[in-house]
Amino acid sequence: MVTLSARTDHDHVALAEIELCGELMIAASAAIGERLSADRIDEVLDVKVTATAERTTVPRQADHRG
Repeated sequence: MVTLSARTDHDHVALAEIELCGELMIAASAAIGERLSADRIDEVLDVKVTATAERTTVPRQADHRG
């Protein structure tokens, strides 16, 4: 028998993150080129970037194509 518990705030956050990842995957699969631009990612995630907002960069792993 499986006991289901009430959903928590963590569940709602996790579901929102899954939905956003799905939106990014759809946009990436439809994109022309290798990567989505930062502007396109912001558009897909519905992020409003103001002129005073600073973008942070995430270091990328080295490309290990061999």
